[in-house]
Amino acid sequence: MRVKNEVISSKNADFIIKDYTFEIGGKNKQQKQIEKDGKSYIVKDDIEFGYMNIIPLWTLGLNY
Repeated sequence: MRVKNEVISSKNADFIIKDYTFEIGGKNKQQKQIEKDGKSYIVKDDIEFGYMNIIPLWTLGLNY
């Protein structure tokens, strides 16, 4: 991601890319930490498919 975008640490989540906030966690990670942020996503490990604002961790590797 850092090749074409600036990755910034966040107070509420793990990092921000452009206007999007990302929180990384295991498959039981909840929405509580990012519910106040506008464009936010949960990146979960140990899941196969994403839904709404939940993204599987392995898909971020496809951006490399």
